Amino acid sequence: MSEVSALAPFKVRSFRFQWPADLATSWAFEMETLILGWYVLVETGSVVMLTVFASLQYIGTLLAPMFGVMGDRIGHRNLLCAMRGLYAALATILMTFAFMGIVTPALVLAITAVMGLVRPSDIGMRAALVAESMPADRLVGAMSIQRTTQDTARIAGALTGAGLVAALGMGPAYMAVSSFYAISVLLTMKAGSAHPAHPPAAGAAGGSARPRDTSSKGSASEAGATTRSPQTAGSAGNESARPSPWRDLREGLAYVWNTPHLLGAMCFAFLLNLTAFPLFTGLLPYVAKEVYLSDQTTLGYLVAGASFGALLGSMALSRIGHAVRPARMGLVFGAGWYAMLLVFAHTPHAAAGIAVLILTGIVQSMGLIPMTAMLLRNSDMRYRGRVMGIRMLVLYGNLPGLLISAPLIARIGYPLTATLYCAIGLAFTLLIAVRWRAHLWRPGAPANAR
Repeated sequence: MSEVSALAPFKVRSFRFQWPADLATSWAFEMETLILGWYVLVETGSVVMLTVFASLQYIGTLLAPMFGVMGDRIGHRNLLCAMRGLYAALATILMTFAFMGIVTPALVLAITAVMGLVRPSDIGMRAALVAESMPADRLVGAMSIQRTTQDTARIAGALTGAGLVAALGMGPAYMAVSSFYAISVLLTMKAGSAHPAHPPAAGAAGGSARPRDTSSKGSASEAGATTRSPQTAGSAGNESARPSPWRDLREGLAYVWNTPHLLGAMCFAFLLNLTAFPLFTGLLPYVAKEVYLSDQTTLGYLVAGASFGALLGSMALSRIGHAVRPARMGLVFGAGWYAMLLVFAHTPHAAAGIAVLILTGIVQSMGLIPMTAMLLRNSDMRYRGRVMGIRMLVLYGNLPGLLISAPLIARIGYPLTATLYCAIGLAFTLLIAVRWRAHLWRPGAPANAR
């Protein structure tokens, strides 16, 4: 295994359990999203209801920072187990209703809303759990391999989800979803540690603390080291007897706000979620049905094509991740993602659209993975859960992005709406690169350390 660097992360015992656990969860996510998204679109016949359904999956982004606080306090593994247990319970409830024949769009939206309170935090917490046990020199490769759980899930989940519903109905399809969730809980219990590796110390970094920007050659804790005035240290000592999750949250927010490369990366992630992800995920059922005038099988092929491309990008990064400049690569390939989405928006035939989505997936993966690895590698160990919780908070951009797209599509059509979104995205990507050029673009910046 030492001869194949792409497999090096599997030398870590925790990762050997976490990877299949994340895989099972991601498969269930993708099957569930496709099954319910198509159900809502067919039963209501409304793109507005489809965007409402897609938006409900992200309402928990507002709670994501608190999930980060809990992860830092009780351990990322314990939190993931509880979250995935809830997924299994909700899927079992919907499976039961499906077998009883009493599923309605209102019921689907209600269960989706409950799931949406928790689900957005899953990706952030699984990334924090990887970083908890993974050596720094393997982190980009590990995140690339970890990303394959989502990419393969979108391929298999898209194809099997559509096929199971078409062949067997919603009830049997949800038996598979519930089983995947149950498997993920059992495997997650074997990953990581039952105790937080670096629990937040009371008053460890006051809200006024300003982290210094250090060379990435140091340890992760050195990269996020903070300085405090004597007054801050004294107030921290007075607060040590009253540990507060809200104070931990304020410290995490202050840490990101006062660390330029983290703040710039968060702004870029919000932009992508506002303008790129709605075109790449939430609106694909509309494209399949209304633009390509096809059915859920074509939808499955579209999703699988995008995911296959993302998988290729993840596999490539697992081999070359140690040699890339993460922040710069994220910005370049983020702009490339908008360019490919623009091409897809003006592709009139499904077969050509699938080919374009494969290329789009490659570019997307090559942009997102380095940025995520940079966030983890260049953050203080004590703050990783909160940093990833804030990273999940920016997923909230999906909600306005989806809701705004519905009336725009009704008025000017899908191609022009997508063109507008991509133009806005490219303009603000350039603005972010200029605004934080010393921290995200300069080759010698810590965020670009190889």
